[in-house]
Amino acid sequence: MGKILDDAALDLLFRAARTQNKWQPRPVSDTLLRAVWELAKMPPTSANCAPARILFVKSPEAKEKLKPALSEGNRDKTMQAPVTAIIGYDLEFYEKLPFLFPHTDARSWFAGKPELIRTTAFRNGTLQGAYLIMAARALGLDCGPMSGFDNEMVDAAFFPDGKVKSNFLCSIGYGDPAGVMPRSPRFSFEEACRIL
Repeated sequence: MGKILDDAALDLLFRAARTQNKWQPRPVSDTLLRAVWELAKMPPTSANCAPARILFVKSPEAKEKLKPALSEGNRDKTMQAPVTAIIGYDLEFYEKLPFLFPHTDARSWFAGKPELIRTTAFRNGTLQGAYLIMAARALGLDCGPMSGFDNEMVDAAFFPDGKVKSNFLCSIGYGDPAGVMPRSPRFSFEEACRIL
């Protein structure tokens, strides 16, 4: 591997990338959403468990279904976004481990262990949601991740069988720079890290 991204790529992914609050009226194609997933599915999850389940809310009907679950502060910007991804995690992910991690009986590590299932699904589904953000940015899209919504309402509306639970939302599209807030502070290395 040994290669390092140039400054332009690092800016795109990290330094210049911002959480979006307003959106340009530009559509995001299904082809581009598929390309985002093709990148986002590649980074690691424990035992390749891949529990994330993504619903790309795009149609007017789907947006109206999502709208009542949004907090007041997130409602308008989410409705304006071309796409809002519901990042969920599958509580039956371990049933797919014979396919995803075939060289050992990884399913048996989880079967009948609800707390381990929930913890693993949530942790790794969250990781995959972060990978989705990075993949979207890498393909020229902007993101507006958020947690201001009613999870139970979203689950009832979009995951009624109870097997998948919502984690967070992420609006996706082409941001309007007028809606970007000044960057908030970040911790220095010394404030957040130690080398032992």
